[in-house]
Amino acid sequence: MTDLSVAKKAGTAVFNVNAVRRDFPILDQQINGKPLMYLDNGASAQKPVAVLDAMDRYYREMHSNVHRGAHTLGDRATTAFEGARETVRGFLNADSTREIIWTRGTTEAINLVANGLAGRLKPGDEILVSHMEHHANIVPWQMIAERTGAKVLPVQVTPQGELDLDSFNSLMGDRTRILALTHVSNVLGTVNPIASLVEQARARGIITVIDGAQAVPHYKPDVQALGCDFYMFSAHKLFGPTGIGVLYGKAQLLEEMPPYQGGGEMIERVSFERTTWNTLPYKFEAGTPAIAEAVGLGAAIDYLNGLDRAGMEAAENALLARANELVETVPGMQVIGTASNKVPVMSFKIEGLHPSDIGTLLDQQGIAIRTGHHCAMPLMDFYGVPGTARASFAFYNTLEEVEQLFIALQKIQRLFA
Repeated sequence: MTDLSVAKKAGTAVFNVNAVRRDFPILDQQINGKPLMYLDNGASAQKPVAVLDAMDRYYREMHSNVHRGAHTLGDRATTAFEGARETVRGFLNADSTREIIWTRGTTEAINLVANGLAGRLKPGDEILVSHMEHHANIVPWQMIAERTGAKVLPVQVTPQGELDLDSFNSLMGDRTRILALTHVSNVLGTVNPIASLVEQARARGIITVIDGAQAVPHYKPDVQALGCDFYMFSAHKLFGPTGIGVLYGKAQLLEEMPPYQGGGEMIERVSFERTTWNTLPYKFEAGTPAIAEAVGLGAAIDYLNGLDRAGMEAAENALLARANELVETVPGMQVIGTASNKVPVMSFKIEGLHPSDIGTLLDQQGIAIRTGHHCAMPLMDFYGVPGTARASFAFYNTLEEVEQLFIALQKIQRLFA
């Protein structure tokens, strides 16, 4: 196996992918008689032992409901649960844990914000999204627009897969109320210039909502530096468990928004005459939360914080660079999305081959990728394709795996040539 060790500077520690891979037990197996090459990280990333152990320890040693238990296990569970919230706050550089809301994932977080902002919208108001958005950052806004009489306007993308800034500037006007953008495209890998776009929107009083699901596995976002009003992500893409995500929101806006769901933790007092809401962040956390999953997410962030992040990014950049070099070795292969600033995601098509056939034949060789429209049908329409094959890399992937992917693609191309 190729040893992808990248030094930050001479004399400093290196990022060693082979050492890191030992932290992910699922990678040490065979699929269809071949060593597993997991290249579907954009859909869901694998979990290190630190996460598995943290969740197991929670269930073995401290499981209880949080906040209200008058006993030791309740105290332990609450301490671990709220400790994870503080870990997330530090990861995002939020001002306070009051601004960190647990959700089931990015999709629920966007729906929460969309419903919470609906009262601000009037007929004719405009919500800007982009042509590269995941359906989760399109459909909730369409639902709110239908309810309020607002309009959803898509910012165009260039053929290279970058936001068309001329389109952005022309669409942002006096009726624009909300700007909802992805930080990183799940299809193209494009990293959008969020800070500058948010700055322009804030100057006009536009509320900014950023989908960070595909950004957080590769970067440590700073929500104060970005300046956005809302930022959300899912734990399972950040090497944590499924079933939990995070919504960051500026406290003032969260205070002004109505609750999204009712019952349980989100109440202060209930009577048949009047119910009052709990303080932030609990105002938006109805019912028993995903306690073990929060603990697991905290452990995932702690694990990532223990890595050489600069070395990790350099390693991922090397994977993408090698993949780009090898594209020309597969006749008829075309990459969809060639932005100058990308994370290690490669969506592609091969002339004469359906994406699902590519995925099936790669799986027979132990290689896991994603195929289809990737919950981005408007973007597929823009490129005139029904779908693509997508290889998405993480820091535990190796240069050898990149090379083996292209050897497998060459075999498939020859088979159908």
